[in-house]
Amino acid sequence: MVEFPGSRLLTTVMKSARLPPALRSAQPSFLQHVPGAVAHHDWFLPVMPIAWSVRRRIRDADVVVSSSHACAKAVRYQPGIPHVCYCHTPMRYAWGFEAPGGRVPSSLAAPMAWAMTTFRRWDRRTAQRVTHFVANSTAVAERIRNAYGREAKVVFPPVRTDFFTPNGSRAHDRFLFVGRLICYKRPDLVVEAFRDLPYELLIVGSGPLEDSLRRSAPANVTFLGAVDDETLRELYRTSRALVFPGEEDFGIAMAEAQACGTPVIAFRRGGARDIVEDRTTGWLIDEQDVRSLRNAIRTAVTVELDPAGISLRARRFASAEFRAQMRSVVETAVAET
Repeated sequence: MVEFPGSRLLTTVMKSARLPPALRSAQPSFLQHVPGAVAHHDWFLPVMPIAWSVRRRIRDADVVVSSSHACAKAVRYQPGIPHVCYCHTPMRYAWGFEAPGGRVPSSLAAPMAWAMTTFRRWDRRTAQRVTHFVANSTAVAERIRNAYGREAKVVFPPVRTDFFTPNGSRAHDRFLFVGRLICYKRPDLVVEAFRDLPYELLIVGSGPLEDSLRRSAPANVTFLGAVDDETLRELYRTSRALVFPGEEDFGIAMAEAQACGTPVIAFRRGGARDIVEDRTTGWLIDEQDVRSLRNAIRTAVTVELDPAGISLRARRFASAEFRAQMRSVVETAVAET
């Protein structure tokens, strides 16, 4: 919105009270008025293609820019209008990047599996209407190539590197996990890794796995729930390392931690390949298991990495860099029309 003031915004569903003022003018689909769709939008994935296909076709735009992890790229518009899709991933559930377990009620698992088979065909077909794909990581660019047969330019998402900065002393034996407590982020693996370790783990975030994790967690694991930005920054600054064992499309938390000079322990898949430089800005593990994670945690306690160097490398994720690259892509798309 900063780069393209006055743009018309379309979305599927939204919670206006949680949006910044610049986004509250967005126009939601009919799902906004369906009971339960706003609170449990994941349950409505099978009908989201309909929500976009029945919208009035865009006819009066110089360019369409979609931010899509599922259906937004299917927005309808007049032929001849360039369409830049900033793709966070082809939908994980449909293409096997994430199993839907934990996201939807078990009673809906079978119809969801059927719906996703149908969805893949629709998803690939609508992808061919996009004129320019942009991926938020190298891993996502590979997924776009595999799922859609399309090439994508990589532009890393914006990170507030002017806010997340180094400052203060780092704890020797306290580690941090930041993220939704859902299956694919593997908070269960982090909790189990700290069992019998003499180090402290702080967990920031909530989600459907929270209750079971709390019941099974050892005494050295503390759940903080949601925290404000200032508290999160202080936690990044004072933790020995961020532990991030899930496979993420990009992984904003990893980039935020590194902007604060904090190294990251991550699984060598997904966005971590772009963010973490092994033994320079953190440590990459090749197996998503407790043993590998524990070994990396023990290494992080004994090996000192340069906080200033880590923070400097994170500047490539700065918001200004993102805006400049996206503006360049959009201008190129318009010029090529």
